[in-house]
Amino acid sequence: MNILTKLFFSFFKIGAFTFGGGYAMIPLMQAEIINTHHWLTHTEFMEIIAIAEMTPGPVAINSATFIGFRTAGILGATIATLGVVLPSFITVLIIAHLLKEFEDSPWVKALFSGIKPAVIGLILIALFSLGQSTLTEFKAILICLLSFFLLAKIKLHPIIVIGISALLGLLFY
Repeated sequence: MNILTKLFFSFFKIGAFTFGGGYAMIPLMQAEIINTHHWLTHTEFMEIIAIAEMTPGPVAINSATFIGFRTAGILGATIATLGVVLPSFITVLIIAHLLKEFEDSPWVKALFSGIKPAVIGLILIALFSLGQSTLTEFKAILICLLSFFLLAKIKLHPIIVIGISALLGLLFY
């Protein structure tokens, strides 16, 4: 199997088996990209996730694009992005069609009630994984806590918080 086929099916699997968006995809993406295929080191993966979070657009699509590009150039970026997007696109088409018909069904309501806590669990795992490898020293923890405070309490715009964090990074490191 060539690299483009591996990229497509790896990201198709990531897109198909994770619910809850990009942050919920990070644990599966990490296992697939680092552990299974060894396309990136853990440090490289964390850097790509950080860049994907800062750039406009969904983190899963940005990550797939960056990883695909890093692995196989522009065609790799295109194939990986298509792979991660296609399952959601197909699923949304099917659900939109079926939801109209079954939106009042107790089975459908129960299904979504079960998925919601699982998504929160996946996001918490991603948070733990990112925090464990990033928050390794006091300066990083301080920037993290300040960013949280500025976002949660002061309600500062995220772009301003990213700018402040970047300046602190330049100052501290």
